[in-house]
Amino acid sequence: MTTPEPAEGTLAGPERPGGQGLDPNQEESGNRAIYLLLTHPVVGPQTDFVATYRDAALREPRGGAYEVWAQRGMVRFQRSYGATGEYEYQVVETVGQNPVESQDPRAVATIEEELEAARRSGNPTDDPNQAFIEPEQLSYPLAYERIAQLFDSPNAPDLVVNPKCYAFGRQPGQHGALDVVQSRAPLAFSGPGVRPGVSDDAVRHIDIAPTIARLMGFPQIEGRGATGRPSASVYLRRQDGRPLEEILDLGADGEPRARPERVYIVHMDGVSNSELHARLEDADAIPHLRRLIQRGHMFRYGSIVNFPSITWPSHNTIGTGCWGGHHDIVNPTYYLRETREVVTPQGQQFDTARFLGHEVETLYEAFHRVHGPWQGNRGAFTVAIHEPCTRGADHSVLERRIVGDRDRLRALTRECEADVHPRWRDDGVEGVQGYPILETRGIAQALLLFSEDSHPPPIFTFHEFALPDAVAHDYGPHHEAVRDSLEETDRRVGRLLRTLEERGLFDSMLFVITSDHGMAATRTELAANQVELLPKEGMKAVVPMPLAYLLDMDVDIQRAADGRTATITVLANDADASGERPPAAEAEVTVSGHGGQVLARARTDHYGVAGIPLPADLPPHDVLISVHHDDYNPRHLRLDGSNVVLDLQELLYGES
Repeated sequence: MTTPEPAEGTLAGPERPGGQGLDPNQEESGNRAIYLLLTHPVVGPQTDFVATYRDAALREPRGGAYEVWAQRGMVRFQRSYGATGEYEYQVVETVGQNPVESQDPRAVATIEEELEAARRSGNPTDDPNQAFIEPEQLSYPLAYERIAQLFDSPNAPDLVVNPKCYAFGRQPGQHGALDVVQSRAPLAFSGPGVRPGVSDDAVRHIDIAPTIARLMGFPQIEGRGATGRPSASVYLRRQDGRPLEEILDLGADGEPRARPERVYIVHMDGVSNSELHARLEDADAIPHLRRLIQRGHMFRYGSIVNFPSITWPSHNTIGTGCWGGHHDIVNPTYYLRETREVVTPQGQQFDTARFLGHEVETLYEAFHRVHGPWQGNRGAFTVAIHEPCTRGADHSVLERRIVGDRDRLRALTRECEADVHPRWRDDGVEGVQGYPILETRGIAQALLLFSEDSHPPPIFTFHEFALPDAVAHDYGPHHEAVRDSLEETDRRVGRLLRTLEERGLFDSMLFVITSDHGMAATRTELAANQVELLPKEGMKAVVPMPLAYLLDMDVDIQRAADGRTATITVLANDADASGERPPAAEAEVTVSGHGGQVLARARTDHYGVAGIPLPADLPPHDVLISVHHDDYNPRHLRLDGSNVVLDLQELLYGES
């Protein structure tokens, strides 16, 4: 029997519930964590906001809702199924100022505007590397969509902390937050089927993959659309984005006048949209990238990336057309509740395709579905060059699949060493040292794979140029060194274009020029990592920045009919791989009455069960049950099962 699809207007919480967000067993710890993060004398001023999804059981009669808490105010919003096949968002409660009310994707779009925003923030400077911007001067593009999507994955946290734009880490340049400076990446398409020009449209990184598929003439398939519901008009198995029809050069039949034969994504990691536009204003800078962009279609205000706006999730969003909450790589490091392990795709680097959700399809896989598997000189030959989105690529160093003549590759690598800027050697900045070597090997792979005759030229290449990101982190987002890194990258792009022209492949190639995030100036002296506060304050939590996974207990109270005894069952709140919640043995249970008088104590057995005597003369609401365990956050409940928790609205805003 088929389950009917939800009707338009039906509330839509997390798509795949698996412990993410706050359920009734986490109301106490969740409220305490939010309060600590916003009011701690050091961490509070660094924190922009804390977001979560609060389970429906805690918000009757209005149902579950997404929440954003900040010192300046809070907003609670809900998501529902819309008529257009996408989600719709409704604000259901605001106290004080809505922290993410400003969602203008065109705000703070240039280096000059970053300096002006810093001045308005009370941080005047002429150095964009010192442009520290306060939340009131920022916007949060697509805030509701990007916050809600994160909580769709069972890998999502209970809380996500959004640091202030300048308060994340110890490097001069940083990213990861929801604000527009860190969330805007450059985007341009160039090649057959693309109408040259510049667009002011607000677009998303989830739109890149469907646009590529549309230009390449992929058939629409039965899959799932932006809400996870079945759709017969998608190009990928799960497709959150849309083809950018407005940039296409269409004929009378509604189809592109020309179609590319191949696709090359030039992914310049860490290059902010404002910095790239500044280089394009210099007529002598980055000539090869300029050539591609000027013959193509560029988005003036860039493209809005995944949240968190950070490498591994964002790359896989580009490669799948899905937000991180749907492709399941929700952060460079995250916690798997069912196995009680922390995984770190970005730290591991190699063999990380296995972390990608099975319900999504990469562009590599889509090319193979349409054009067949690569077999010798037939089928689709796909390539990932140092690219974190790897699943399905035939050549991928990060998945240890390497194609091509090794001796020739070494020779090409030696030739490409001439592109390295002397600055990196002269400055001796340790964090940058290995990247020119990596980049040289990367472009050598591209030149080799497009010039060998033992296989077809790659039909799809996703090429990660990592040097700009490393430089922007260590020097700052607008340092002269960032311009040097772009010039060096441009020289490598020039080598690629010459090879493609020699092979007669340039004119039929679609190029996509983009990055995975923006980059913000950072106060390095803060060395900020807000979520570390929680374990320091004695809370039980797994805290891979900016995510917090709270370790809590499910406490069930069963009173006997005579009211004189009760059975307490204490389990881990998160289910394990079997789907069961393991018992919390040796939990200490305390029964208290008026004034905190201890009436009884007990410890749970191997099955997480304890029996306690109850005072017959006290009503259930006046009896407090406290549960403590070394591995979990404490619980405090009334005998009637209601939680004893902090009133956040009263404590933060003076409203209950």
